[in-house]
This record gives sequence, structure tokens and C-alpha cells, in this order.
Amino acid sequence: MRALIIGRFQPFHLGHLRLIEFAAREADSIIIGIGSSQESNTRENPFSAAERRRMIESSLAEITFEIFEIPDINNNEIWVSHVKEIIPEFDSVYTNAELERHLFKEAGCKVRETPFFDRGNYSGTEIRRRILAGEVWEDLVPEGTLKVMEEIKGEARIRELG
Repeated sequence: MRALIIGRFQPFHLGHLRLIEFAAREADSIIIGIGSSQESNTRENPFSAAERRRMIESSLAEITFEIFEIPDINNNEIWVSHVKEIIPEFDSVYTNAELERHLFKEAGCKVRETPFFDRGNYSGTEIRRRILAGEVWEDLVPEGTLKVMEEIKGEARIRELG
């Protein structure tokens, strides 16, 4: 079984990691879609798709996965078909995002809900907020993300954009 997981990964955090690990227990391989792939250097989307790809690749060790970039089209009616044009076939979508869940179900896809993994802390919004506030955030991301954040001076970029 091939599982699809789509996220913005701004940055890739422990909630994302746990979601992928959860899906990997049921699937043979994981397809990771980097959403809003055209976005970078903004307050909500500080990292490029290439940087997010590096964060993911640096954080996943023993999981079989492929990564695809999915740019926004701003049209919910054709979004699932847009995604399907970019990525290979998949059997299930793992998501708790209400709109994403609805759109994939409406398109006839099997959607699997997952547990929330401390959603209050494990969110890109919360991590960026903590960085801007000068609070501890490093314990919310895997080592691979920390490494990439250091290399690209991600913390400084978030402060500049904030």
C-alpha cells in the first residue's frame, strides 16, 4: 500500500515525523507532498521547497518515501486532480485537515484519519511564533530539521520576515 501525506512543512516538526511514522506502520511506502511548494521567504512560508525537502530527508531514516512538490492552484474543485497529475498512484491519504479530508473523500479516495500528536505544540505556526518570541522551540523539531535550520540560518530568516 502507498500512502500520501501532504503538508507545508514550515518547518518539518515532530508532529509531521510522528504522522509519517504512523502511516509507515500500515503502508509499504510513503508519498510526501510538499504543499504550497512555490511559496518561500514569507512570514507563513519562510522556507523554499528545496529547504523543506532537505529537512524531511534529513529527518527520516528507515522509512521508504518519495517527495513531490505540489504548487497551489487556489481552486478546490480541481485540487485533487491537480495533485494526482503530479504524484504517482496512491492507495490512502493520511490527514486530519478538514478541507483536505473532504476533497479527497469527494474524489473517491480512501482517507485515513490519524491521532493528533500534541497539535498545540507541534505546528509550524507555533514554532515560528516561538522563534519570533525568543522562546525555546528546538525540542519541537527532529535533529534533521535542526541541522538544516542551522545551515540555512532559518531562525534568523524567520525573525527577519516576522
